[in-house]
Amino acid sequence: MRPWQALIRHAEYRRGAREMGGVALGLAAWGLVTGVAMVQSGLDPWLAALMSITVFSGTAQLAVAPLIASGAPIWVVWATATCLNLRFVVFSALWRPYLAHLPLGRRARMAFFAADLNYVMFMLRFPEPRPLPEQIPYFWGGVLVNAGSWHLGSLLGIALGHHIPAQWGLGFAGTVALLAMTCSLLSDRSTWLPALVGGSAAVAAFALPLRLNMLVAIAAAVLVGTVIDRTHPPKSASAK
Repeated sequence: MRPWQALIRHAEYRRGAREMGGVALGLAAWGLVTGVAMVQSGLDPWLAALMSITVFSGTAQLAVAPLIASGAPIWVVWATATCLNLRFVVFSALWRPYLAHLPLGRRARMAFFAADLNYVMFMLRFPEPRPLPEQIPYFWGGVLVNAGSWHLGSLLGIALGHHIPAQWGLGFAGTVALLAMTCSLLSDRSTWLPALVGGSAAVAAFALPLRLNMLVAIAAAVLVGTVIDRTHPPKSASAK
């Protein structure tokens, strides 16, 4: 049996796909909105499709598409995307205890497909920071559903971008879908309190340039989440 066949037949692979499938519709909706927004901002459809496949970050795509279309300096485009994606540095650091034993090439492939909700789902499934054999199948089950939902929605939005009137309010609808998807993951104080702090910080720092308010929000949420984890560790971890 080939390695990929063993992977997709693993029970944890199916579990990861199933749990991510619960929010796949919201992911597809957000991808659709992002695709439409990139085309309507003036970006060529082929460039928007290339960005959707290679960048794989809705926040960064929405931020830099108007900059590219308006001819902004390349350093502004790179700085904006970098600032918005610094949260993945935090995710990588927290994933390190689970995945550091894997070869570099394998970790690089996993890093490309990893997204925010994959991190959330993974940490909920494996709260104790130690490597386990079932973590890799679970990870791939979730990320492939995530990536598939996102890319299908994004590419559809790019294809329909010039045919969907702005009056339809897809941007608002996509935001509501993303908000509903996020709220469904807030189950206790360790999740809703960082989310509340992060959202408040994003609004308070809205006037910062280059969308740095997103970085402030992420830092605030991570700080609050870390404090909660250290003062009130998960029951599964504290019981051992």
